Amino acid sequence: MNRKATALDVAKRAGVSRSAVSLVLNGRGDGNVAKDSQERIRQAAQELNYTPNAIALSLRNQRSRVIGIVSDEVVVSPFDGNIIGGADDIARSRGFVTVVMDTELDAARDASAIETLLDRQVDGLMYVTVGLKPLDVPQGMLRVPSVLANCYDSHIQPRLHHVIPDEVGGGREATRHLLQLGHRDIALLAGSADSPAAPLRVQGYRDALTAASVPISEDRITNAGWDIDAGFHGAMKLLDGVSPAERPTAIMCANDRLAVGVALAAARLGLSIPADLSVMGYDDEARIADTMVPALTTMALPLRDIGRAAMTSLLDSIEDGTSTTAAPAAETMVPCRLVLRESTGPAPR
Repeated sequence: MNRKATALDVAKRAGVSRSAVSLVLNGRGDGNVAKDSQERIRQAAQELNYTPNAIALSLRNQRSRVIGIVSDEVVVSPFDGNIIGGADDIARSRGFVTVVMDTELDAARDASAIETLLDRQVDGLMYVTVGLKPLDVPQGMLRVPSVLANCYDSHIQPRLHHVIPDEVGGGREATRHLLQLGHRDIALLAGSADSPAAPLRVQGYRDALTAASVPISEDRITNAGWDIDAGFHGAMKLLDGVSPAERPTAIMCANDRLAVGVALAAARLGLSIPADLSVMGYDDEARIADTMVPALTTMALPLRDIGRAAMTSLLDSIEDGTSTTAAPAAETMVPCRLVLRESTGPAPR
């Protein structure tokens, strides 16, 4: 069996000392090792498929190179797992590993989960939630570099950097798409009023209509909920028993499950999508949006990008030795993306 390459092997191939190899591959080459020697060391390491021993490196740097992630229900939920996936992508690419704990929506377990991870000497912490929401930040997160993903500090003076989707921009872009197709009577099934994301999407809807000089009809905005049956009943109220001139030409939904309900209502009433009615979703939920008939035009939540951005910010803080608890806390908003499919089309005459 082939022997695993060592730092001494790299040094011999590059024509440098073993200490030079250590400095360069541990990120301390600048100012200590000539640039051309650094390049030879990296080339030799690549050719020999050599990587530093992670445990030895951690001992020298007094770091575990482990990031603790706590979620409210991301691990056990079918939704939003891509946030953790994106975070783990970045962690692994930078030589870190992640350990994830899920509290299954039991806020009383937050503090103990954080303490458990701190006892394991994690270098930093991330909290991830299913759906945008405020978070009562556990005190333990203020003891090490920490970041929030898809949630934000509920404290009157936020203390942690958070990374969230641009929900207002998403609502605006979705509405703008329908306006560009000629729709002027656009109804909105807006989710639940108690959700932090719902009013932001409504604000985007309002902004787009105002910018297009289209009057806003309050009776076209309904806080319907989030599930398929809510979409069905909300659409039936808008569409059943009214003439073609009185019904909206498009219905925009606060998530894709509502859009499924709208499609079922349209089928019940004999309406064709998108010839008679355009339907717009939100989330780009896997195994729903792209498998509907017709396939659903929707706004994709940038879940993986949120995870990547949050982990990048956290690791930058760890490696730069900067604090993530600066006041006021920084905010990163990640744009949502319009996904065009077959459920939207030109407004009917």
